[in-house]
Amino acid sequence: MQKIGRNDPCWCGSGKKYKKCHCDFDEIIREHSLLGEIVPDRKLIKNNEQIEKIRESGKINTAVLDYVSAHIKEGVTTEDIDRWVYEQTTAMGAVPAPLNYEGFPKSVCTSVNDQVCHGIPSKNVVLKDGDIINVDVSTIYNGYFSDASRMFCIGNVSDENRRLVEVTKECVQLGLEQVKPWGHLGDIGQVINDNAKKNGYSVVREIGGHGVGLEFHEDPWVSYVTTKGTDMLLAPGFMFTIEPMINMGTHRIFVDEKDDWTVYTADGKPSAQWEIQVLVTETGYEVISH
Repeated sequence: MQKIGRNDPCWCGSGKKYKKCHCDFDEIIREHSLLGEIVPDRKLIKNNEQIEKIRESGKINTAVLDYVSAHIKEGVTTEDIDRWVYEQTTAMGAVPAPLNYEGFPKSVCTSVNDQVCHGIPSKNVVLKDGDIINVDVSTIYNGYFSDASRMFCIGNVSDENRRLVEVTKECVQLGLEQVKPWGHLGDIGQVINDNAKKNGYSVVREIGGHGVGLEFHEDPWVSYVTTKGTDMLLAPGFMFTIEPMINMGTHRIFVDEKDDWTVYTADGKPSAQWEIQVLVTETGYEVISH
């Protein structure tokens, strides 16, 4: 790391003197690094000004998901959901982050039943009684990013499928409770994987969470099959998503060859996912979008 004098401006851009800002922080990081642990790069640590701007993005993202929650029902198409997300997001002065991201053609991901993630909205996909669906909303507001998703149960969902949805949400909550300053991402992965397996489910391995805020997808990639005490250090100012994908059957998945986006379970059994955006604070965590 670049050597900074104690009275120099802090590297984080806060405008404060280094000794009053991240000096002690850097010493803790150095100690963990000397122990061979994975520590976040400075560019992954958000300052107070950035956090406040990301919060504003997160408020819009959550509001869009609230709108979807109030309107989704049997007979709605996933194309309808895409239109809602675009209209609600742009009405609040923001931009849907997925739209044209690496060629993705829509404003939101809608993944139904055995679709694990990255489902493309379509006028031909009509929500039916008994479906479960993940709606993944991501927002850019004044250049700052937010990201969250929710599961929805349409009509009379089977007890088996409803339990999958509920246990997946429980996994996210258990993971969130592990977010503590100077803990590790592996603490989150361990508790999520343990809870999924305890309930007879499997966790998708190839796709996980990510850093977020200044970009749509930042380092690190976040796995949910890791072990306690491993993976990146949870330093205050670090922001990322908790978004495990929990399958009723095998953890194996495949990508649709036709659209090169939609991910399915290999055995055709249902999958569920909830996603929240989390900031590590000095005392614990703050949920930025949910």
